[in-house]
Amino acid sequence: MGENYIHAMSSSLNAESNSFATIDDIPPSLYIGHHATDRSGPVTTRLLAQAQNAGYDLLTSPITTPHFHSRVLQSVEEHFQNAASTQTAVDNLPAPLITPLSPADSHLTPSDANSAIIGVVSPWIDLSSRDPLIAHVSKHVLGMEVAYAAFCGISNLIIHGPVSSEGTLQYARAVLEALGMGPYVQIHVLLPMTGELEVDVEGTPLAELARDEYSADASDDGGEDVEDEGEPELYGSWEIWDAMRGLCSYHGRLSIALELPRQLPPMHLQSRWYSEPVRLLVFPRTSYLRNPKGWPVLSKAHQSYLSRFLRLRFPPWALLSDCNPIPTQETSSATAKAPEPTPAEASSASTSATTSAPEKPTAHLEYLRHLQQTQPYRTPIERFGQGYQDFLQSPLQPLTDNLESITYEVFEKDPVKYEWYERAIALALEDLEPQVPGKGQDGKAVVTVAVVGAGRGPLVSRALEASRKTGVQVKVWAVEKNPNAYVLLQRRNMEDPVWGGKVSVVKSDMRSWKGPTGASPSIGGGDGDATGKVDILVSELLGSFADNELSPECLDGVQHVLHPTHGVSIPQSYSAHLTPLASPRIHADLLSRASNDLNMSIQEKWELPYVVMLHQYDFLSTGPASSTTNTSQENAAEDPALHPNIHQTWSFSHPLPPAILEQARRRGGGQIDAGGFQGGNGSNEHNVRRTPPGGLSFPIPHRGTVHGLAGYFETVLYASPSSSSQQKTAGTTNNNNSSSSTSKTKPDDWKQTRKVELSTNPLTMAHKSPDMISWFPIFFPFHTPLYMPDNGSLEVQMWRGTDDRGVWYEWCGEVFEGGGRAGGGKGMRKRRKVGGSGLHSSRGNMCLILTVPPPAILNSRLLKLNGTRRLRSSLIQHPRNPLNLIPNPIRHATHKRRVELERVRRHEIRGDDSSQGDNMAMEPLVAHDADRTPFHQRGKGLGDLAVEARGLDLLDEDGVGFLHDADFVRGDFADDADGDAQAREGVAPDEVLGDAEVHAHVADFVLEQLAEGLDELE
Repeated sequence: MGENYIHAMSSSLNAESNSFATIDDIPPSLYIGHHATDRSGPVTTRLLAQAQNAGYDLLTSPITTPHFHSRVLQSVEEHFQNAASTQTAVDNLPAPLITPLSPADSHLTPSDANSAIIGVVSPWIDLSSRDPLIAHVSKHVLGMEVAYAAFCGISNLIIHGPVSSEGTLQYARAVLEALGMGPYVQIHVLLPMTGELEVDVEGTPLAELARDEYSADASDDGGEDVEDEGEPELYGSWEIWDAMRGLCSYHGRLSIALELPRQLPPMHLQSRWYSEPVRLLVFPRTSYLRNPKGWPVLSKAHQSYLSRFLRLRFPPWALLSDCNPIPTQETSSATAKAPEPTPAEASSASTSATTSAPEKPTAHLEYLRHLQQTQPYRTPIERFGQGYQDFLQSPLQPLTDNLESITYEVFEKDPVKYEWYERAIALALEDLEPQVPGKGQDGKAVVTVAVVGAGRGPLVSRALEASRKTGVQVKVWAVEKNPNAYVLLQRRNMEDPVWGGKVSVVKSDMRSWKGPTGASPSIGGGDGDATGKVDILVSELLGSFADNELSPECLDGVQHVLHPTHGVSIPQSYSAHLTPLASPRIHADLLSRASNDLNMSIQEKWELPYVVMLHQYDFLSTGPASSTTNTSQENAAEDPALHPNIHQTWSFSHPLPPAILEQARRRGGGQIDAGGFQGGNGSNEHNVRRTPPGGLSFPIPHRGTVHGLAGYFETVLYASPSSSSQQKTAGTTNNNNSSSSTSKTKPDDWKQTRKVELSTNPLTMAHKSPDMISWFPIFFPFHTPLYMPDNGSLEVQMWRGTDDRGVWYEWCGEVFEGGGRAGGGKGMRKRRKVGGSGLHSSRGNMCLILTVPPPAILNSRLLKLNGTRRLRSSLIQHPRNPLNLIPNPIRHATHKRRVELERVRRHEIRGDDSSQGDNMAMEPLVAHDADRTPFHQRGKGLGDLAVEARGLDLLDEDGVGFLHDADFVRGDFADDADGDAQAREGVAPDEVLGDAEVHAHVADFVLEQLAEGLDELE
């Protein structure tokens, strides 16, 4: 999970303690509005108060009056009459002018109460008209109404969708211009889920005045109306929206007012609309049914659909359209005039033998409030991630970041992960006890367990607890590189009664640890001469995509301490999985992000994978559920007949065969003269991966837009050799369908199967690790969304690359229509490529491997830079503008990280930067956060006294002191002679060369210099 998520989540978790009961008691928010299509009078303060007393939160109001409607119609009709009387072509006359609004044209006025009003743009305009005159007048009316509503402080506006799908782009362009008329204007396009809107337009629409030559009957097909039949029309309304929001570049203030029909469309279309930015759910009177007592109710399908929307962080508003009038003092439940019944209601009333009471004016409203109050409790992961739905975060950089205590605390709140780890350790202890020779005082076997990357010690506690439950004696080692966590581990070993001083705590990067020593458990052990081997190596290095936090590289580096014959790694194997998604919200978020990071271009934000709690999305590739697949409860509730196609990308297993590690070691040490294909010496090329030949093929039955790829993982923590279901790598029996490795066993059958697994894969999570909350999925975005035709397929290629310094991902997709593979074949229909993405690569922001530079750098010392000396001119003669550099080259995961190995440095830095150490492995090569190292460790001063100790130089700093030679003309001294160089405060200019050549742009000051044979170096 991303570090930003961890820090933000921690505060809410602390407030909740260990219980979510307080959240469960709070029903979801639901704002309900009242809409009447025939409302023409003003929405007064009194009417608003009456609506609020009845239980409504919002009211709709037309922006203009029927008077304005008549005035516009008259202007258009006079224009046509003028053309006819003068026998002049309409197009040769100037377009009719719509004069500005008058008090008679609108009842709206600026008011504080307008925040509870939703403005309705005149539904009689036709922005998509083929008649240019009608389109022009409609656009003019739209601009006048939006501008005046924004002036009055009404920011939410409803506009009816295009009358004709042929003019969608013309319509969208007009809406885009309207969005620019006010910075706070939110436009909600009223669209049906499928088919046409239930509400008819009051009065004469402008579309009826369109000239015959521009009518639909005068199209190129000779006047014959051609209608698509069957499935394509099902997505007709969504197709209009997709084209519209694409032209508007996924505008953040453009959303949908979705009208729900009496009978909802198929589940796949419901899921599609759910993924879109729906801001209003419109319930016309026809959406309701009548129960046996005559009360209006929604069908089970409508209730389920509404519940799904109410689980969003910001649920859409509900709008009751033409259901009942607002009750006033003059009306009551017995005397209120009810609207005309729908045909279904009339039919039901005529055949019903039960006499129902007169309908209450607020019956529909009260029913929605009832549904709001009776929503089911959220699942654990929904409660845990509330507020972080579709929030993009950068993955952790485990080898360069040191986590804070609150971050570890959030990890430790997972109710599943550590319990499953304890189960895996217990199984491994039982299996290894007969294989480990007796070393205890009682002659029984003592199993050596090492927890690498121990953090605050939750896995150490679980290992000790597993030992207690199984009766197998253990000797536990806790290895941790974080110096702050190391302090806590020591304290816990002294004070925690479970630990009881029995744990050996080692501060070390796991890859540098030599292994357990023969000494008794102690604090800070691990440096003795006699080193042993580890029987069980436990780690929690998995990321959202299994390997994205460098678990393979870390475990390869520590495998040398694992016993070569019976050593066990927990986890034993893990695999990454992918599926294509429609996720407009995430795509819109990436489009709207301004790149304030000067070291990352706007393009580069599309080249990064993001950790995200996916919520408002649509699985595009679906198919019949396998009989052996246990789908999650949510998916099963949505549609038992469909489930997403999620394919395995690649897998890793541990421990590796010794021959592979030996070759990697020899390549890294230069013993094999064979460089890496992607750079470096190739010592990590055994961890390069790619999708299977031909890529991953995802059939997509219904048209849609692919915005990116969702990534998940599965892992086998431990599978006993006696388990018949053991697999050396997760899911290797079928690389194209992760469901094949799923059995029908229950989660508590691990003692019988002797196999413990974790999963974030929606197909297997409910079976393998239900309610686990430690990992969110990962998302690989496409810069340009890929449109998928009906019955198309998406072919995905992905690579995991490395150049020894870091690891990155590359991905792309190709769109095909038709079945089979490209080129066809026996029994396969030839398909045709219709689109594709470019190659996305995160190489510019790779996850770093190299944290310890080669020995040549480690043994170097800084030049003696007391004050400015005469070295200044040679060290800063190639300065560059420091504004081109990032403010902190290590802190953020999205920043590029490089390990500079050049002997001559030409760095530019900010004026307030200074170095506090010369150890190249611990200090930033260019100090842009002088108080923090690349590993988030505090500077400790100049290590090893790199500046020669003499006189005042004994002080543990290397500030800018007095000039050795003052300028004989100007006599310049540094403004802060015993401190760091400040912004625009360069060192004194050279007294011979003058100022021009050697002035710094801001504050050019070199912090580090490698040894070059000068006699002042130690």
